[in-house]
Amino acid sequence: MAATTGAEPSAAIRARVEAARQIQRQRLEPFGLHTNSQMQARHLKQFCRLDSEGEKLLEMVVDRLGMSARSYARILKVARTIADLAGEESIRQPHLAEAVQYRGLDRKLG
Repeated sequence: MAATTGAEPSAAIRARVEAARQIQRQRLEPFGLHTNSQMQARHLKQFCRLDSEGEKLLEMVVDRLGMSARSYARILKVARTIADLAGEESIRQPHLAEAVQYRGLDRKLG
């Protein structure tokens, strides 16, 4: 946070967030939803498919940390949002790993 170089300008961050929100609205509008956080299990199956690397990573995390189905779903929703912010159509392993990290922080703080 103290670094003064290489920081992304607020305007660029705002543009990425607005673009991600638009992607989510377009994807979820037919279901009467607006954001990834509102997705249910059927939406996760459709919009949060993982490649084999992602499946292995998430399986390992669930096994090691003993996560519930609810935690699993939250990780997928966050990973979908991270992928949207990156402008990626698919959830890739780095998106999933970042979501897992956030979940780990959430568990420590909560």
